[in-house]
Amino acid sequence: MTTRTMETAQDTRVIRLAAAGDDWPAVCDRSLLTPGRGVAVLLPDGRQVALFMDRAGHPYAIDNRDPFTGAHVLSRGLVGSDGGQPFVASPLLKQRFDLATVACLDDDEVSVPVFEVRAD
Repeated sequence: MTTRTMETAQDTRVIRLAAAGDDWPAVCDRSLLTPGRGVAVLLPDGRQVALFMDRAGHPYAIDNRDPFTGAHVLSRGLVGSDGGQPFVASPLLKQRFDLATVACLDDDEVSVPVFEVRAD
């Protein structure tokens, strides 16, 4: 009887964020993202971005700053979905932000900045 070794295919793509002009700097190896969890990234200009990957493997990037408290904590938020739309809930006051539209699901007048993201 032979033992068959199963190899796990590792995603070697990198996550890139849209920057000024046509520049798409690499910010994170996609293999570092876990579905349902966030990662904080510090950009060269000092901005903080929260990166997420949903369970379908689609990456999202939003500002890491919670607009209700001013703390840079959204990357540590709880990821869920509402009607099939992924959101992150702030770990502090639990307001939910739609990861696709970044609108606050609990307050129509609040949103967070979104970053265009691609994996290649």
